[in-house]
Parts: sequence; C-alpha cells; structure tokens
Amino acid sequence: MTADDLTGGEPDAVSRVAAWRLLAANPVTLLSAALLALLVAVAVTAPWLAPYGVNDINVPEALQPPSAAHWFGTDELGRDVLSRVLVAIQASLRVAAVSVAFAAAVGILVGLLAGYRGGWLETVLMRLVDVLFAFPVLLLALAIVAILGPGMTTTMLAIGIVFTPIFARVARAGTLGVRVEPFVQASHTMGTGHAYILRRHILPNIAAPLIVQTSLSLAFAILAEAALSFLGLGIQPPEPSLGRMIFDSQGFVTLAWWMAVFPGAAIVAAVLACNLFGDGLRDVLDPKQRTVIETQRRARQRPGRGRRAGSAW
Repeated sequence: MTADDLTGGEPDAVSRVAAWRLLAANPVTLLSAALLALLVAVAVTAPWLAPYGVNDINVPEALQPPSAAHWFGTDELGRDVLSRVLVAIQASLRVAAVSVAFAAAVGILVGLLAGYRGGWLETVLMRLVDVLFAFPVLLLALAIVAILGPGMTTTMLAIGIVFTPIFARVARAGTLGVRVEPFVQASHTMGTGHAYILRRHILPNIAAPLIVQTSLSLAFAILAEAALSFLGLGIQPPEPSLGRMIFDSQGFVTLAWWMAVFPGAAIVAAVLACNLFGDGLRDVLDPKQRTVIETQRRARQRPGRGRRAGSAW
C-alpha cells in the first residue's frame, strides 16, 4: 500500500501540473532559471569559451581597459579578465554544487534517521546538529580550512559541513510530520521494512522543502567560497577564483575598475539567480503559498465579477 493508494494518484498529478504552471507563469522565476542555466552552460564550456589562457602573462598590456581585444580588460599582469572570470565561474559552481550535494546527502540522512527513529538516536544526532549551529557559518568554515589547510577540496568539505545542519533540521521536521500519516502507519502494520518506508513514503513527501533549501544553499555556498578565497583560504593560485580576483583588485580600484566589477558582477548574478529561483520554487511547492497565488490569479482574471454582482442590488 502506498500514499497514492490511500489518497489517490490523480489529485497529486493535477497538483504537480498546477505547480509547474504557476512556475512557468512567474516571469522572475523563468528569468532566474534562464540565467542559472546560462551560468551552468558557461561553467561547462569555460575552457573552450576563454579567448586566452587564464595564466598567460603579458606585462606590456597590463591594466588595459575593456576593448575589442580584451572584452573585460586585463589585470596587473596583463592577463585577460574575461578568460579568468569564465574559468572562475566554473570553479565557484563546482565548489558550490559538490559542497551542497555533500551537505544534502549527510543532512538528509541524519534528519531522516532522527525524525523516524526518535528516542536516544534523535537526541544524540540533533544535539550534534545544535553544536554545529552554535558557530557562525563563516567562522566554522574558516576553522575547518585553517585545520585542514587551504585548497579546493578543503573548501568543498568545509562548506559542506557548515550547511549539513540546515538540511538535517529540514529533513527531521518533515519526517516528524509524515511518519504519523495513515499510509505510513498502514505500511508498518503490513510489515513493510523501514528502509522501504523511508525511501518510498517519507522521502518523496519531504522532497519539496529540501529542493527549495538546496537552491538557496547553492547561493550561500557561492558566497562562502568567494569569501574564503578572498581571505586566501579557498581556491589557491594559479587557479582563478572570483573572490581572489576581487582581493587582487584592491590596489587598482581607481586605476582599473574592471578588475573588481566583472568578478563581482559574476558573483551577484549567480547568487541572485539561485535566490530568485529558490523563491519561485518555494512559492509553487509550498501548498499554502500555492493556494494564495492561485486565489490571487483567479481574482485578477475576473476583476469585474464582484462589481457586477454589487450593481444588481
């Protein structure tokens, strides 16, 4: 017996269709999704899109403003800023994707076990989560990187550990609500295994908030990577990083504004796209918010109905 057997599969399918229609009807969400897709495409094809080598030094052309030869100008060593920004976007998105995937995998597992089993296991796991929550995000990441040493792999691990408690809390909260549902109790009565119940019944029903949290965490992971690289503890030279490029531009802000503007614009675009797309997903995946949006949409489609009804009196 499944949740569809007790609640009916057709209403769920209709609800999913309505959710996707609401998502497609939101121009901000569509624009953010298009921008996010563009950034991912740029990250995948960055080595082929870059017109110059990221570490090609050409001192005679140092600090050249944007031109036809160098669209984003050059830095203090004559390196092409456009090429370095493209490759740095790839590095930032790779760090964000891997770290959030790690946080989601570990956090969801911890949250599922804590919420489903309860008892002493829940107490132990959630107290560990509370300990991690007690530290500021950036401070904890700095401590982990300082202990393990700077580098891309360490940055991924540090950011992943920092965001694990968030996914654990979200997964546990959803599990606590779903485990008491009739279809889960019916599966227990029929002798269904715990692993099957978690995989087939509980995880699909708590997926919506986890998806939203993933999109939002990607934005914060990009910021965290840029902050660590800015401080010299993230991605190490000679590999370019958006945060490191901004750090290197500090002494040339008045002479070469493009050295800071274009890497900063890339960070803003990536973070804004993830945040706006996450907000759009939250609006359509949250049943209460979706109901409000659908009611407002119907009211806008029939603006004169209330006036006609009032004039009859």
